[in-house]
Amino acid sequence: MGQNLQTSRQLRPIDLARRHGLSTQAVRNYEEAGILPAADRTPHGYRAYTPLHARALGAFLALVPGHGHRTASSIMRAVNQGAVDEAFRLIDESHAQLLDDRRTLQAVESALRDLTPPTASAPDAAVDSTVGAAVDAAVSATVSGPGGTFIGPLAGALGIRPATLRAWERAGLVRPRRDPSTGYRVYDEADVRDARLAHQLRRGGYLLEQIAPLIAQVRAAGGLEPLEAALGDWHGRLSARGRAMLTGAAELEAYLRERG
Repeated sequence: MGQNLQTSRQLRPIDLARRHGLSTQAVRNYEEAGILPAADRTPHGYRAYTPLHARALGAFLALVPGHGHRTASSIMRAVNQGAVDEAFRLIDESHAQLLDDRRTLQAVESALRDLTPPTASAPDAAVDSTVGAAVDAAVSATVSGPGGTFIGPLAGALGIRPATLRAWERAGLVRPRRDPSTGYRVYDEADVRDARLAHQLRRGGYLLEQIAPLIAQVRAAGGLEPLEAALGDWHGRLSARGRAMLTGAAELEAYLRERG
């Protein structure tokens, strides 16, 4: 089959599908979404793909692990529309995001190295001065206010919706107090720390039920193995993304070269 894809001028949807373990409908959907170039039609109305389409499909599937389905789709659409600079910009954004995630991970690890067991009278104080400071250094947004901040500014600084913060509260990730006069949620420094750490772990692919015990351990400053294990796994995820980006870049370059 590999030889057929490289030498035949006309390929059927099933030829592309079988090569990558896809359904023929998935191949047609990718064409309709602009991920593949538009195919010619036979006199009977059947799609007639070529080795160039096979190369495009391979490039897209190689881009997905490193960039995600949405960005990989946008990259391929830009290339197929002749907007190669836009495709490169999207790739640059993914690399910048990966670098940002690496810096955040390093900041949290630095906090853990400096973490000391808290005193019984102030269980959160040591955590605030280490993990909170490191996460603050890794996240550029500044959230402040007299006695704390409200849900809107905090959500805006993190780039999430207020509904997400409310969901995190239900899951025990954040514990804002209520203003006695207005009933509004008020997030103090420790809440902001927890929200930022939860945000980064969510971006690392962790589920809410996985994050809750990690944040609980940070609050208590005891039994750090769960958090350390999560950070080790996060290292692996970032390395896998970086390598996947290299693989995707190679496949995309081959497609660009074949397009001419």
